[in-house]
Amino acid sequence: MITAEGVIETLSSMRNESQREILCRFFKTGKGDYGEGDCFLGLKVPQTRSVVKEARGKVALSEIEKLLYSEWHEVRLCGFLLIVEEMKAALPKRREPLTAKADRRRELAEFFLKHARRANNWDLVDLSCEYILGWWMLYPLPDGTMPCRDVLDRLAESSNLWEQRIAIVTTLELIRAGQFDDTLRIARKLLPHKHDLIHKAVGWALREMGKRDIDLLRKFLEENHRGMSRTTLRYAIERMDAQERQHWLKR
Repeated sequence: MITAEGVIETLSSMRNESQREILCRFFKTGKGDYGEGDCFLGLKVPQTRSVVKEARGKVALSEIEKLLYSEWHEVRLCGFLLIVEEMKAALPKRREPLTAKADRRRELAEFFLKHARRANNWDLVDLSCEYILGWWMLYPLPDGTMPCRDVLDRLAESSNLWEQRIAIVTTLELIRAGQFDDTLRIARKLLPHKHDLIHKAVGWALREMGKRDIDLLRKFLEENHRGMSRTTLRYAIERMDAQERQHWLKR
C-alpha cells in the first residue's frame, strides 16, 4: 500500500515555482478572494493525474483523508481524484447486479460528504463531486432502493460556498443520465445566490440540460429569467443560436 507521506513526497518533487505563482493568481488566493491563503506546489493537473494513476487502488481511505487535509492544493486534488478512482472501481461491471459493491459506493459517498469542505476551490469541486456523488446516486443501495437525493438540497442550503457548488455540479452526471429534476430544483434554490462561482455553475448545468432538452430549458428561463444573474443567463443560453440568445438577453 502507498501512504499519504509517499504521495506527498512524489508531488513535492515536481514543485515548480514559476507555475506556482501563476496558479496563485488564477485561483484567487489573495486577501479577501475566494481562495485566500491556499498554497500551491505549482503542478499542472496532468501531473497530479499521473500520480493518481500510479497510486489508485493502493491508498487506504485513512491515508486519503490525510491528503485532503494537506495545506497544498495539489495534494488535496490528488486525494479527491483518488476517491473518484475508488468510486469508479466500485461501479457494477456489465454482468453484475446493480447492487454489486453498493456498500463500498455508500462508504465512499459518505466519506466524500464528511470531508466535502476540503474541496475548497472550484477545480477541486468540479473534478470530483459529479463522479463521486453523481455516480453514487445513479446506482441502488444494498437493499435495492435508490440513494436519497435530499443531500443535494442540504448542500445547496449550506452556508459554505463549496458545498453549495457541489450541490449543482453533482447534477451534471444526472443530466448525462437523462435525469433533470434535481438540476432544476437545485438551480431554483441557488438563483438568488450572490457569488459569481455559483452563477457560473448554475448556468453551466442549465446549459448542459438544454443540450438534451431545449424546451425544458426554455420553460425554465420563461419562469425564472428575471431572477437570474446576467452571468447565469449567459451561460445557460450559450448553445442557442444568436437570435434566440438576443431574445433572452433583451427581456
